[in-house]
Parts: sequence; C-alpha cells; structure tokens
Amino acid sequence: MAVTQFSFDVRITIPPHSKILPKFYEELKTGKLMGTKCKGCGKLWFPPRADCKDCWSSDMDWVEVKPEGTIVTYTVTVVAPKYYAQRAPYIMAIGQLDDGPKVMAWLMGVKPEDAKPGMRVKVVIENFEDGVIRYVFRPI
Repeated sequence: MAVTQFSFDVRITIPPHSKILPKFYEELKTGKLMGTKCKGCGKLWFPPRADCKDCWSSDMDWVEVKPEGTIVTYTVTVVAPKYYAQRAPYIMAIGQLDDGPKVMAWLMGVKPEDAKPGMRVKVVIENFEDGVIRYVFRPI
C-alpha cells in the first residue's frame, strides 16, 4: 500500500461584517453614530460597511455621521413578532440622512397617525430595557 503525502493551506477569513461591527457598537456605546466612507468613490455608508458596494473598494475610513434627516417612507406594525409584541403598534421607517445614506430604524415619539413622509427626524442612540443599544428616529 502506497502512502501519499499532501499538504494544504488553511486560511481563515474574517467575514466583512465582523471587521466592522465591534467598532460600530463600541462607538454607539459612547454616543457616536459612525459610518464608513469609501476612499475610492467617496460614498458614505451607514450602517457601516467593510467594503464599498458601489466600487468594491475595501479602502474605507471611519467617519462620524450627522444624525439629521427626513423620513422617506414608513410602515406601522400592529401584529408584531412575539419578542416585540409588547411594543405594538410600532413604526419602522426609512429615512434619508442629510449626509446621504438611507437608514431603517424605529420611529419613536410619534403616534402612528402622526407619522408622515417628509417629517424631519434625528437618529438617536438609546439603551433599551433588554440591554441592547439601538439607534432610532425621533422627530426634531
């Protein structure tokens, strides 16, 4: 019986999201809303990305994002998943930040009947009772 010897190279790659999420959440804990800006094409990403979706560059800078923007669209959730049932009804909105990125977040501090596209909002970092830090929209 012949014994064949072979070797192979094992490489561990870190998924792109794990390269940015720890820093993103650490900055949220300090009250900073951080995104990434592509050095190649200048596109600003929030939430941050490790790689630019437009030009595929991995050369990104961390930048603080200005939190003001405008609601583009929203939906009111009346029948919520079990984990969020106690919060229903709640509003999920997509806002266009003044810096450029579109962001999806809860719209809080507004009754569902008072929500509307064009509403000026600010992204606010909040500690929820479940111990999770989240960013949400609040009206300006």
